[in-house]
Amino acid sequence: MILLRSLDWAILLDWASLLLRWTHVIAGIAWIGSSFYFIALDASLRPNARLDPRVSGDAWQVHGGGFYQIQKYMVAPEFLPGHLTWFKWEAYSTWIFGFALLVTTYYANPALYLLDASVSSIEPLDAVPLALFSLVLGWIAYDQLCKSPIGDNTARLAFTGFALLTLITFGFCHIFSGRGAFLQVGALVGSIMVGNVFFIIMPNQRKTIAELIAGREPNPAWGKQAKQRSVHNNYLTLPVVFVMLSNHYSFTYQTRWNWLILTCIFVSSFMIRHYFNTMHTGAEPDWRLWPAAAVPIAGAALITLAGTYAPPSAAGEKPASFAEIRSIIDQRCHTCHAVHPTFAAFSDPPKGVMFDTPAQIRLYAKPIYEQAVKTHTMPLNNLTEITDTERGAIGSWFKAGAKLN
Repeated sequence: MILLRSLDWAILLDWASLLLRWTHVIAGIAWIGSSFYFIALDASLRPNARLDPRVSGDAWQVHGGGFYQIQKYMVAPEFLPGHLTWFKWEAYSTWIFGFALLVTTYYANPALYLLDASVSSIEPLDAVPLALFSLVLGWIAYDQLCKSPIGDNTARLAFTGFALLTLITFGFCHIFSGRGAFLQVGALVGSIMVGNVFFIIMPNQRKTIAELIAGREPNPAWGKQAKQRSVHNNYLTLPVVFVMLSNHYSFTYQTRWNWLILTCIFVSSFMIRHYFNTMHTGAEPDWRLWPAAAVPIAGAALITLAGTYAPPSAAGEKPASFAEIRSIIDQRCHTCHAVHPTFAAFSDPPKGVMFDTPAQIRLYAKPIYEQAVKTHTMPLNNLTEITDTERGAIGSWFKAGAKLN
């Protein structure tokens, strides 16, 4: 009992968060790797008249000092081997650990990570159920769209799905904080991807095997539907990885038009994946996709620059003194960025950044300016209620050389 009382539970919770994030990333690497591999493998299959007529094609590969001959049966072979490898736990593990991280870190502290009073007035008790409901509703809407007549045409389905995804991103960015919105988009897309595996791909494969065992011809439509969802997952991987990384780059989500930045990333990612998927078929890939993909990336960068905040200032205004800046930072920033934070959510200063001494404040002058003045990322969701005037004072101090006198 004495040992339990002496434990620093905040550190233990940080360890739990780290381990969940670590496992989530490892599982994601395995899932994305298998997705990339099987789409490339499927595209590289070539017809071979010497094989069983039920085989659509085969591919020869070399790796690890040996050669592999891989054959694909469009429906199923006449017999099943004693051991059949299923590819599912990569997807399930990614979602399970990702959702656990989402709940324990973000949904458990919605006021800190999910909401921003300057974006909307939604209450934390309403935000979490809304976020959860959006994941369920998003999957249902996507699944029904694929099963509708729109899903029979690849181009029409892609355009409609992209339009809906853009609309959802716009909505999230006007309900949640920028960081929370990006996170929620990633969670939604990831849930759709694992839903494809759990509700469509795996059940269809099980039905195919059951029909084979019963001596009946499996329905080819099951394989076609599973392949469609697998391809969707392949095209959605790059945007999801970007959302995961953007958490560390506030300039992507903390801008006026953050939803448009994420939309640009989706467009560019789809074109990049299409280039590689075309290349794997053996056809001559369209090299124009690379400069085309660079256009939305450049657009996202320009949108970021245009979306930064201009601090209020007056011509000839005297720069703020360090004493004024120290007072602002002590009141608005030091609760978290201290060797011993007083803010309950942190046991250690975020990213090790501390403002305990004038030298430390001077050392981080540029990040302070970028985070608090240009992008309004800090204070996080403005929990300490820094004013525009105070942001302007920091800006004037930094532009005057960030002096300590």
